[in-house]
Amino acid sequence: MSTVDHIEALKAKHASLEQAIHHENTRPHPDDDAICSLKKRKLQIKDEIARLSSSSTTH
Repeated sequence: MSTVDHIEALKAKHASLEQAIHHENTRPHPDDDAICSLKKRKLQIKDEIARLSSSSTTH
């Protein structure tokens, strides 16, 4: 898998997590622990995208 393909796959996961966070927030009684976990994972993916993007532009 190329770096570009990997970044695109991560972007898709990031968008999916965004939808999951939105879905959880719109429930009558949102689970704060689940939202926190989803947001942490989303941030990890965002950081990995940034790392891969910067490393692919320096090579």
